[in-house]
Amino acid sequence: MSLDRPPYLERSTFGRPSRLAAVAAYAALTAIAAVVPSTASAQAAAYDTSAFAALRWREVGPYRGGRSVAVAGSAQRPLEYWMGTVGGGVFKTTDGGINWAPMTDRYFSGTIGAIAVDPRNPDVVWVGGGETCIRGNVSHGDGVWMTNNAGRTWSYMGLKETEHIASVDVDPRNSNVVYVSALGPIFTANEHRGLYKTVDGGKTWNKILFINDSTGAIDFQFDPSNPDVMYVATWQANRTPWSMSSGGAGSGLYKSIDGGRTWTNLTKTAKGLPQGIYGKIGIAVSPAKSNRIWAIVEHDSGGLYRSDDAGTTWQFLNGDRRMRQRAWYYSHIYADPRDTNMVYG
Repeated sequence: MSLDRPPYLERSTFGRPSRLAAVAAYAALTAIAAVVPSTASAQAAAYDTSAFAALRWREVGPYRGGRSVAVAGSAQRPLEYWMGTVGGGVFKTTDGGINWAPMTDRYFSGTIGAIAVDPRNPDVVWVGGGETCIRGNVSHGDGVWMTNNAGRTWSYMGLKETEHIASVDVDPRNSNVVYVSALGPIFTANEHRGLYKTVDGGKTWNKILFINDSTGAIDFQFDPSNPDVMYVATWQANRTPWSMSSGGAGSGLYKSIDGGRTWTNLTKTAKGLPQGIYGKIGIAVSPAKSNRIWAIVEHDSGGLYRSDDAGTTWQFLNGDRRMRQRAWYYSHIYADPRDTNMVYG
């Protein structure tokens, strides 16, 4: 146990992540529909939803061992999805999951922490290496890769030292602007943690948010109505081969309204969020109502919080014991693209 952390922030390294990984993957796929045109939403609303009551989930592959925490797709190609694995690189399906093919074996493999499809061009896909649900046998990556031809070839885009990437996000207005949330090497204090930004398609990177050498960026969200407004969750965490520490003064929720040039720490300024030490935080912005934000918070008073004024004030909705016991898994949350009251986690 870390002597400088409250006891509630210590975590067991044992457990089975497969069920959560499936839920997180489902939620991520649902969130992709946020960019579907409004006409498609109107058509969907015409269906009798009771017709789907008898449907049951089943596994469609790819049939491989291990866990997955990264999945992405494009509304332009509703049957095409990308999945990042632990130890196996990236797989792709073009038929809604019936068949999968490995896409990166000739270029890179290993553990994948994040995948992003360019909203402007589904042939352009970005991949970040290294998982950030830092269980005992966590696996690192080797930085960022990108394909501009739907996976036929890949280019290395740097950031090797980050090792554990939580998210990659492409500005929907400009494909050359990309953000990378890096937890950084988790077994040592280091300067490679934080939020990175490129404005030239990955040729160069600038770190635009850095808290300290023990705190990395763990989640990132645009305001769908104005991508210059963004939210970043930071997480102070580290591992040793025999223990894990989650939480500290560096953990928090930050907001920028100028594309990342300046930041406000909402966990210090907003009303309604708990005071004291935070652990891991997951965030979601409603595509249907961008002032509505959810945060799933590891804290003594942890649980699900919601803001209806873009982060100025918050209300507590509910708590869940799993967020205290296994917060490094149970801190992913996704907003339904059409229903402003629906979130998945």
